[in-house]
Amino acid sequence: MGVPAFFRWLSRKYPSIIVSCVEEKAKECNGVKVPIDTSKPNPNEVEFDNLYLDMNGIIHPCTHPEDKPAPKNEDEMMVAIFEYIDRIFNIVRPRRLLYMAIDGVAPRAKMNQQRSRRFRASKEGMEAAEEKQKIRQEILAKGGILPPEEVKERFDSNCITPGTEFMDNLAKCLRYYIADRLNSDPGWKNLTVILSDASAPGEGEHKIMDYIRRQRAQPNHDPNTHHCLCGADADLIMLGLATHEPNFTIIREEFKPNKPKPCALCNQMGHEVKDCQGLPREKQGKHDQFADSLPVAEQEFIFIRLCVLREYLERELTMASLPFTFDFERSVDDWVFMCFFVGNDFLPHLPSLEIREGAIDRLVNIYKNVVHKTGGYLTESGFVNLQRVQMIMLAVGEVEDSIFKKRKDDDDNFKRRQKEKRKRMKRDQPSFIPGGQFSPQALGNRSSPQAISNPRQAAFEMRMHDRQNATPSSSPNTSLASDGSPSLAGGIKRKAEDSDSEPEPEDNIRLWETGWKQRYYKNKFDVDASDEKFRRKVVQSYVEGLCWVLRYYYQGCASWNWYYPFHYAPFASDFEGIADMPSDFEKGSKPFKPLEQLMGVFPAASGNFLPPTWRKLMTDPESSIIDFYPEDFAIDLNGKKYAWQGVALLPFVDERRLRAALEEVYPDLTPEESRRNSLGGDVLFVGKHHPLCDFIVEQYKTKNTEVVDIPPELCHGIQGKLTLNENAVLPDQTVESPVPMLRDLTQNSAVSISFKDPQFDEEFVFKANVLPGAKKPAPVLKPGDWEKTNNDGRPWRPQLGFNRDRKPVHLDQSAFRTLGHMMPRERGMPGMYANAVPLGTYGSPYARPLLGGQQQIPKLLSNLRPQESWRGPTPLFQQTPQRTAGAAPLLAWNRMLQAQSQYQPGQYQALGGPMGYPQRPEDRMDRGRQVWKP
Repeated sequence: MGVPAFFRWLSRKYPSIIVSCVEEKAKECNGVKVPIDTSKPNPNEVEFDNLYLDMNGIIHPCTHPEDKPAPKNEDEMMVAIFEYIDRIFNIVRPRRLLYMAIDGVAPRAKMNQQRSRRFRASKEGMEAAEEKQKIRQEILAKGGILPPEEVKERFDSNCITPGTEFMDNLAKCLRYYIADRLNSDPGWKNLTVILSDASAPGEGEHKIMDYIRRQRAQPNHDPNTHHCLCGADADLIMLGLATHEPNFTIIREEFKPNKPKPCALCNQMGHEVKDCQGLPREKQGKHDQFADSLPVAEQEFIFIRLCVLREYLERELTMASLPFTFDFERSVDDWVFMCFFVGNDFLPHLPSLEIREGAIDRLVNIYKNVVHKTGGYLTESGFVNLQRVQMIMLAVGEVEDSIFKKRKDDDDNFKRRQKEKRKRMKRDQPSFIPGGQFSPQALGNRSSPQAISNPRQAAFEMRMHDRQNATPSSSPNTSLASDGSPSLAGGIKRKAEDSDSEPEPEDNIRLWETGWKQRYYKNKFDVDASDEKFRRKVVQSYVEGLCWVLRYYYQGCASWNWYYPFHYAPFASDFEGIADMPSDFEKGSKPFKPLEQLMGVFPAASGNFLPPTWRKLMTDPESSIIDFYPEDFAIDLNGKKYAWQGVALLPFVDERRLRAALEEVYPDLTPEESRRNSLGGDVLFVGKHHPLCDFIVEQYKTKNTEVVDIPPELCHGIQGKLTLNENAVLPDQTVESPVPMLRDLTQNSAVSISFKDPQFDEEFVFKANVLPGAKKPAPVLKPGDWEKTNNDGRPWRPQLGFNRDRKPVHLDQSAFRTLGHMMPRERGMPGMYANAVPLGTYGSPYARPLLGGQQQIPKLLSNLRPQESWRGPTPLFQQTPQRTAGAAPLLAWNRMLQAQSQYQPGQYQALGGPMGYPQRPEDRMDRGRQVWKP
């Protein structure tokens, strides 16, 4: 899920970490789509070694997309997932490893958040359906026009949970997809592929991190491996920093807010269900050819370079005159730890720390002021020093009161500005808007304008309509009589100025007023703030949570059973005396089984994914755990404005009661359900060209049932344990397609085998440091002393993309010839490229001043190839002008270059090119006659 608003804050504060992805598009030849050769060099000018896919970030947008029509059935969903993976693979092009991780059974601390999300999604879906039906009946009663209601089975996204038939089918489809690509795609030729499906316990991103940690601890690991992780969660950034790998990049979809969505009732754009009026659908296009299509724009991707983020953090966190040695890696760990206070998937954020209010900056400033007194860093390899954390939190507690008061002032100022804006919009709105065929049309409307018919009649109707609505100038307190004349009988009651504003939720806490702590504990926990014992219990649980989360990020899951047992967090000023609180967790805990997790996170409305007797426990009034599945529940907005930001007040699941109730229904499971309820592991795939292929095939031929180690020299240094797989993909055996629209693989040469990460003792500690031999990437940010150092007066040139030596884009002869053709022949008239940037700004040695009124466009033809890719002769406008005996006469362009030193404003006017550009001979043609003479 991640941290709300964290990525937005991070990308604004550190903008250079973002790089737009360069994606090679597939071409078509005679209607046949030519596949992209991913074995060629990466068009982003960087080569990645390993690509990790957090599959849940792919599954959700492919199964229920928001910006395009949803797939009609499960088969189309699987094909959409395949195409999405192909697109990511085409952009990244890994050379060693592809790791696909699907969320398995999560730790109990995460299950509480999953339970809240699924119950809320079920409730909101039912409420939306009821509201839609109600509005539909009202519109039809008024004579509105609506399309017939489709009888379509609603896709329940709750099925994307371990243990369901959907996830089991997804694992089969991905095994087929991997085998198909290993057989047919040259980019997969020497690739090692690991699939960790939903049967393997753990969240997808944390299974990936666990793999990276364990490989880093091996002697054969390459410390300069370039990792790329695909996922949309903001906490992936903190996970990437926690690895301390120097080359770590994240790829994600570029977030574009406010995407238009059609109305769910009339399928028209421009309004929501609550504003639907049932008007007839407008004609889309000349022949209504766009009637059933949505304005779909392909989603773009961006890279997040964590090496650049490390540069930013090094500048921000470096401190002088410390009483101990400064260690940048330890300060990065402390920064990651402080980010947990503003929110994560396992703990509610502190009331005084909101990321939108600059909470992380405030924490960093306090940290830099207090760290001189702490005597060291807050964390070490995932373990917390509570005595030092206490000093930081108490420093935050001292300013809590001022934070709450400032929050109230900012909120009041925002409401005042919104109120003034509404008044200004009402005042400035036009008094008359023409209707009918003269009504204003939205920009970008695809329908072509219709010809005006009978304009005299239309003008008469508009004039009469305006006369009827006109009111004679009179006192604002007068009203109109039935004949239209002013009447002084009584004034019209004026609405409140802010009556059109949305009702504000009632806030009983009032954190900005004295006594806020008393009201908070009374309202949220139903205890008195003077109950010191209860407050300490809340603080201790929160401190345990901080220690658990940090260890989860750096060492793996410390306990599968621990969870924070409250809906709300304590105040920072309550973190007193935490230094002696225990932070150990029980050892040897085990995760839930898949069907047990479904019982812990599903509402009764999603019970159809469970066996019948298990489902009955959710709905039967006599069930011993019926209280776990309330049909309705309260949502506390907790000072927020929207319901999705509130806290779902659901009862916590008692694990002992749940297991006791399930013991009675376990015998009812079928063999297939028992298989889905078991925990599995990872599977490794290779193709016939991979060095490890023969080794794996030999294990199957000899039927070796023992566990064997991977020879690291055969697998890019990857180490782990291999065991034979019951449902293995084997060479020369047909791989059946689980999707009817896809063919079977009758000539398969790929092979699969069960894989297990290297194992360590339970007491082993993975060190959070940069490995020996790791090379620090070249700096990207502008050095702070650039102007002071001797740089021959060169200006700083920012790095665009991954390649520092990338040369700027230039325009060759054909591009300037195109500009000449596209511009109007008469000077002064606007053309398609009227504001194009002059030649000199694109790296030409003959730079000249801009003409009057011209503006630069830095992204003009930005998709042209760089200079180094040019293999032909040097373009004419880049050749040094030379005049020798017997040489060709000087062209107009060369004459300009020679006379550049004597530049006068009037000189360029004599050249007479379109829009003031100097013309080349091939452009200065007038009906076949050349204007210039030798």
